[in-house]
Amino acid sequence: MSITTDQALEPVRSDEIHGHVSDGFHAVREAFAENFSRRKELGAACCVYRDGEKVVDLWGGIRNKATGEPWEADTMVLVFSATKGLAAMVMALAHSRGLLDYDERIVTYWPEFAQNGKENVTVRQLLAHQAGLFAFDERVDKSVVADLDRLAGVMARQKPEWEPGTRQAYLAISLGFYEGELLRRIDPQHRTLGQFFQEEIAGPLGAGIYIRLPEEIPNSRLATLQKAKTREVIFGLPFRLLLTSMNPRSPIFRALLKPNPGPWVPLDDERIYARNFEVPSGGGVGSARGIARVYSAFARGGHELGLRPETLQALMAPAVPPAHGFRDEGLKCEVQFSLGFFKPTADQPFGRPGAFGSPGSGGAFGFADPELGLAYAYVTNRMGRNVVTDERDIALRDALSSVIGQEERQGGVRQ
Repeated sequence: MSITTDQALEPVRSDEIHGHVSDGFHAVREAFAENFSRRKELGAACCVYRDGEKVVDLWGGIRNKATGEPWEADTMVLVFSATKGLAAMVMALAHSRGLLDYDERIVTYWPEFAQNGKENVTVRQLLAHQAGLFAFDERVDKSVVADLDRLAGVMARQKPEWEPGTRQAYLAISLGFYEGELLRRIDPQHRTLGQFFQEEIAGPLGAGIYIRLPEEIPNSRLATLQKAKTREVIFGLPFRLLLTSMNPRSPIFRALLKPNPGPWVPLDDERIYARNFEVPSGGGVGSARGIARVYSAFARGGHELGLRPETLQALMAPAVPPAHGFRDEGLKCEVQFSLGFFKPTADQPFGRPGAFGSPGSGGAFGFADPELGLAYAYVTNRMGRNVVTDERDIALRDALSSVIGQEERQGGVRQ
């Protein structure tokens, strides 16, 4: 099995951390090293672009705990919900090409979706987790996920938990499947979301990140996962989230913890991660370099990808709340979503207000900040104990913020 439990490890020495940082970014390297010495890091990488220049490119630790093999520059790992940001990029490119209107009803593109109270759900509401479609009532196992026509039928029949647009609840796994079917309907070539991402975004940018991991990727490039200990999860989660996670009828349990299909469906016993298999909300496999590279294209305006300015402005705009506000019925806290991305808040800051990105359960995070020309990515194989925050990622982003703050104090506020 590709997931191992915690065992004692020798801490990684600072001279075993590889890569480089540009002048002025040494605080990020120090935080990266402290993740190993103080925060139980196993294997990880961090990459930052500023105005298209790679200013942080770090990796270290162990890729495979069972064999002791080291993390390499091109090592890739499952990033769970950080995949949502990649899927949102696909929807943004579709919007730029005139294939999709964020404020149009989904039934315009997918007529069969008009069942059981979903007739008026807009694309914007779905992408903001406001459609009440966080779980599946019908059985969705790996065979259904692999059969997109069967999966489309399940989604078309699904009844929203409440009137769309009234409340927010995190679509932990289901969101990407809805996005994927919508993309199949509007793409002239009827490609899957993973195929579109590879052919139109990751491939042209030379980025090592996949939503649909191909056969030719060898196991030697993939990091194996280490689960958080049960006691770490119990003592690490906020009390209300922990309590609701123990209720099988709660939104977060049904969305994420119930094996329907559950968060572990991208795994493969023999090949670490499944090949040619798409979970667009939680199955992305990539390197920090790859994630930072695709976010860098958006941070610089998206010109490399043909992104229209109107689309970029929509991504940077403030999130629009549902009728009952941003408090998430699944996560039991205030979270702001917009057009498939997480947005920064006072409790979950990253970059300027116009930034957009996505964290992943276990610790991964990626975001773009076009106001700063900044793109950031962090990946790890030792899963943290929380769903949307992780102390190692926070330490890196805090260090990065201090660098940017110092830069602005010395050179003036960036316009």
